[in-house]
Amino acid sequence: MNLFTKDGKVFTKKDVMNLSPLIMAFIGDSVYDLFIRTNISAKGNRPINKIHRECVKYVKASSQSEILKNLYDIFDEEEKDIIRRGRNVKSATIPKHAGIEEYRQATAFEALLGYLYLLGRYDRLDEILNYALNYNINEG
Repeated sequence: MNLFTKDGKVFTKKDVMNLSPLIMAFIGDSVYDLFIRTNISAKGNRPINKIHRECVKYVKASSQSEILKNLYDIFDEEEKDIIRRGRNVKSATIPKHAGIEEYRQATAFEALLGYLYLLGRYDRLDEILNYALNYNINEG
Protein backbone atom coordinates (compact mmCIF):
# COMPACT_ATOMS: atom_id res chain seq x y z
CA MET A 1 0.00 0.00 0.00
CA ASN A 2 1.43 3.37 -1.03
CA LEU A 3 0.37 6.25 1.23
CA PHE A 4 1.80 8.87 -1.10
CA THR A 5 0.66 10.14 -4.46
CA LYS A 6 3.06 9.95 -7.39
CA ASP A 7 4.43 13.42 -6.66
CA GLY A 8 5.20 12.48 -3.05
CA LYS A 9 2.33 14.37 -1.45
CA VAL A 10 -0.28 12.98 0.86
CA PHE A 11 -2.66 15.91 0.37
CA THR A 12 -3.01 18.87 -1.93
CA LYS A 13 -2.19 22.29 -0.49
CA LYS A 14 -5.91 23.07 -0.37
CA ASP A 15 -6.55 19.84 1.55
CA VAL A 16 -3.82 20.65 4.06
CA MET A 17 -4.98 24.23 4.55
CA ASN A 18 -8.46 22.93 5.31
CA LEU A 19 -7.13 20.73 8.13
CA SER A 20 -7.28 21.87 11.71
CA PRO A 21 -3.87 22.93 13.02
CA LEU A 22 -4.37 20.24 15.67
CA ILE A 23 -4.47 17.60 12.92
CA MET A 24 -1.27 19.03 11.44
CA ALA A 25 0.28 18.97 14.94
CA PHE A 26 -0.91 15.38 15.45
CA ILE A 27 0.99 14.34 12.31
CA GLY A 28 3.95 16.61 13.08
CA ASP A 29 4.31 15.12 16.56
CA SER A 30 4.71 11.65 15.06
CA VAL A 31 7.14 12.83 12.40
CA TYR A 32 9.28 14.63 14.98
CA ASP A 33 9.17 11.78 17.48
CA LEU A 34 10.18 9.19 14.87
CA PHE A 35 12.99 11.41 13.58
CA ILE A 36 14.40 12.01 17.08
CA ARG A 37 14.04 8.35 18.13
CA THR A 38 15.72 7.14 14.95
CA ASN A 39 18.66 9.51 15.27
CA ILE A 40 19.18 8.93 18.98
CA SER A 41 18.96 5.15 18.50
CA ALA A 42 21.49 5.33 15.66
CA LYS A 43 24.14 6.29 18.20
CA GLY A 44 24.31 2.63 19.18
CA ASN A 45 23.00 0.09 21.62
CA ARG A 46 22.38 1.40 25.12
CA PRO A 47 19.80 0.71 27.79
CA ILE A 48 16.40 1.76 26.46
CA ASN A 49 15.71 3.99 29.47
CA LYS A 50 18.82 6.06 28.60
CA ILE A 51 17.68 6.35 24.99
CA HIS A 52 14.22 7.36 26.16
CA ARG A 53 15.58 10.05 28.51
CA GLU A 54 17.72 11.51 25.73
CA CYS A 55 14.74 11.58 23.36
CA VAL A 56 12.53 13.29 25.94
CA LYS A 57 15.01 16.20 26.08
CA TYR A 58 14.11 16.96 22.45
CA VAL A 59 10.41 16.17 22.31
CA LYS A 60 9.22 17.87 25.48
CA ALA A 61 7.18 21.03 25.01
CA SER A 62 9.77 23.37 26.53
CA SER A 63 12.45 22.20 24.07
CA GLN A 64 10.15 22.42 21.07
CA SER A 65 9.13 25.93 22.15
CA GLU A 66 12.77 26.97 22.51
CA ILE A 67 13.69 25.52 19.11
CA LEU A 68 10.76 27.28 17.42
CA LYS A 69 11.70 30.64 18.94
CA ASN A 70 15.33 30.28 17.83
CA LEU A 71 14.36 29.24 14.30
CA TYR A 72 11.57 31.78 13.82
CA ASP A 73 13.54 34.20 11.63
CA ILE A 74 14.25 31.53 8.98
CA PHE A 75 10.56 30.88 8.30
CA ASP A 76 8.80 32.42 5.32
CA GLU A 77 5.39 34.09 5.63
CA GLU A 78 3.50 30.93 4.70
CA GLU A 79 5.30 28.95 7.41
CA LYS A 80 4.74 31.76 9.94
CA ASP A 81 1.03 31.62 9.11
CA ILE A 82 0.96 27.91 9.97
CA ILE A 83 2.87 28.64 13.17
CA ARG A 84 0.34 31.34 14.13
CA ARG A 85 -2.56 28.99 13.41
CA GLY A 86 -0.94 26.24 15.49
CA ARG A 87 -0.14 28.57 18.37
CA ASN A 88 -3.63 30.10 18.49
CA VAL A 89 -5.71 26.94 18.24
CA LYS A 90 -7.67 25.99 21.34
CA SER A 91 -6.89 22.52 22.63
CA ALA A 92 -8.90 20.50 25.10
CA THR A 93 -5.65 18.99 26.37
CA ILE A 94 -4.14 20.48 29.50
CA PRO A 95 -0.33 20.32 29.57
CA LYS A 96 1.10 18.25 32.42
CA HIS A 97 4.74 19.29 32.37
CA ALA A 98 4.70 22.64 30.59
CA GLY A 99 3.21 26.07 30.85
CA ILE A 100 0.39 26.97 28.49
CA GLU A 101 2.65 29.27 26.40
CA GLU A 102 5.29 26.56 25.95
CA TYR A 103 2.57 24.07 25.08
CA ARG A 104 1.10 26.39 22.44
CA GLN A 105 4.54 27.04 20.94
CA ALA A 106 5.21 23.30 20.84
CA THR A 107 1.86 22.75 19.13
CA ALA A 108 2.81 25.43 16.60
CA PHE A 109 6.15 23.70 15.94
CA GLU A 110 4.45 20.34 15.46
CA ALA A 111 1.79 21.89 13.20
CA LEU A 112 4.53 23.28 10.96
CA LEU A 113 6.24 19.89 10.79
CA GLY A 114 2.94 18.20 9.94
CA TYR A 115 2.18 20.82 7.31
CA LEU A 116 5.54 20.32 5.59
CA TYR A 117 5.25 16.55 5.79
CA LEU A 118 1.74 16.44 4.36
CA LEU A 119 2.74 18.69 1.46
CA GLY A 120 5.75 16.50 0.69
CA ARG A 121 8.19 19.36 1.36
CA TYR A 122 10.75 16.90 2.68
CA ASP A 123 13.86 19.00 1.99
CA ARG A 124 12.53 21.85 4.13
CA LEU A 125 11.28 19.41 6.76
CA ASP A 126 14.71 17.76 6.87
CA GLU A 127 16.39 21.15 7.29
CA ILE A 128 14.21 22.01 10.30
CA LEU A 129 14.44 18.56 11.86
CA ASN A 130 18.23 18.53 11.62
CA TYR A 131 18.44 21.97 13.19
CA ALA A 132 16.30 20.67 16.06
CA LEU A 133 18.48 17.59 16.44
CA ASN A 134 21.69 19.65 16.47
CA TYR A 135 20.32 22.36 18.73
CA ASN A 136 21.98 22.16 22.12
CA ILE A 137 18.97 21.78 24.39
CA ASN A 138 21.00 22.23 27.56
CA GLU A 139 22.84 25.38 26.54
CA GLY A 140 20.17 27.02 24.36
